[in-house]
Parts: sequence; C-alpha cells; structure tokens
Amino acid sequence: MNDLDKFDYAILGALQVDGTLSVAELATRVGLTSTPCWKRLKRLEEEGYLDRRVALVNRHQAGLPVTVFVSVRTSQHDEKWLAKFAAAVIALPEVMEFHRMSGDVDYLLKVVTTDIEGYDRFYKKLIRAINLTGVSSAFSMEQIKYTTALPLDLVAHGAMS
Repeated sequence: MNDLDKFDYAILGALQVDGTLSVAELATRVGLTSTPCWKRLKRLEEEGYLDRRVALVNRHQAGLPVTVFVSVRTSQHDEKWLAKFAAAVIALPEVMEFHRMSGDVDYLLKVVTTDIEGYDRFYKKLIRAINLTGVSSAFSMEQIKYTTALPLDLVAHGAMS
C-alpha cells in the first residue's frame, strides 16, 4: 500500500487531466498553497508516481488512424528468446503497447499505423525479426473510449476520509 493522502491523489488527478498546470494553478485546484504543493509534487516525482509529463498527439490528425491489436503465439518460452523478441518489438515504432499475456495468446501488441498497407509493412518487419508460431491481427473499427487517466478513485477512497 502507498502513503498517499487526499492531496497527493488530487495532485495526480489534476495532472492526468492537464500536465501543463503551473504549481500555482495546481495548488489552487487541489486546495493547497504553492509551497506545500510544490513539495508534494517533487516527492511524487522522486518516488516514481509520475513517470513523465507529455503531450498527447491526436493520432488521426497526425496521419495514424489505424489501430491494430496483434496477438502473438510462440512455442519458445526461454529467457534468451524473450530478450530477443522484446528487443525486436521495442524497436518497432508502430508498437504503442506490448504485453505478455496469460491464456492462449502469449503476447499482445497495440499497433498504430497509416493504413492496411502500413500494417502489412509492420507485419513483415515483425516476422522478419523473429520466428513466431502464430500472429493474428484484429483491426479496431471504432475507438469507443480512450483515456490515459488512471482511475485513482479506486485507491484514493481510503485517503479521502
């Protein structure tokens, strides 16, 4: 369990919505003065609660409207193979997320690309990089929900009382 209180969760929540807030704006939103807010923010950064602050680029506007979920199966499960596979996947810029899974699928990739031809180029790079037992692709037809904000309420309720 962590040692966060309601102000810490409020700071994290506010920054998830707008990472460009100044310390003064952030302090006002969470009900603190600037100095205590700044000290808390620095502690949250030092303790690893904030990975980084970034701008979220609109993928459609940027020319990457296609999202593909790629399921990968392999008959290889040793650490040496995994290290080689992970390095190959991490090097592919189209891969937005990379997960090792339980169940029938060994790995799941979230890939963004320009179009079907762009995905085909990605697929050929993937299978050229490493030997896989099976690759299955599911194209997202519509993104119904998208958020980068974690549901902090699920863990913050104890800190709020």
